[in-house]
Amino acid sequence: MKVAVVDSGIHAGHSHVGGIAGGVAIVGDDVIDRVGHGTAVAAAIREKAPDAELYAVKIFDRKLATDVITLVRAIHWCAANGIQLINLSLGTTDLDNGPMLQLAVDEALADGTKIVSAYEHEGVRWLPGSLRGVIPVLLDWDCPREECRVDVLENGRQVYRASGYPRPIPGVPPEQNLKGISFAVANVTGCLSSMRMM
Repeated sequence: MKVAVVDSGIHAGHSHVGGIAGGVAIVGDDVIDRVGHGTAVAAAIREKAPDAELYAVKIFDRKLATDVITLVRAIHWCAANGIQLINLSLGTTDLDNGPMLQLAVDEALADGTKIVSAYEHEGVRWLPGSLRGVIPVLLDWDCPREECRVDVLENGRQVYRASGYPRPIPGVPPEQNLKGISFAVANVTGCLSSMRMM
């Protein structure tokens, strides 16, 4: 399974990552992670899908912020390069970005590329996770880290629920580690990759 982590890059040499198959810097000069978020996301995926081919698609450099044009470019790169599953542990609440993102999602699906992203968090809908064709994720603190649960919303849409805790770091209490909806998305990507549910 070819999985792209569209994020801050990946520190490929990290022991929880174990290398990457490739990638591209949409932003910056290389795919090295200088923020840590993309590496933690990749580690959560790798834990559940040790045989996945991970690709770093860097859209953040020194801070976790980008624009919709950069995100769309990243999605296009993934689809053009045979990525089967894109992990988007990010999103926007700006509904004006909906049409552009929906077009990118539709084009990716046409090329056989699926996207995993947050559907809603704390009552707020996120894009692109709430768009048609995206595999939507909800944060569920009661879900064990080893599991991903399937649920059906009132509108009939199927969503995945997962823990917001990433892969544990020895000696670091879970409450002091990175955590949240980003890692629920990564945990679902890992589960789908490991089961080859594509």
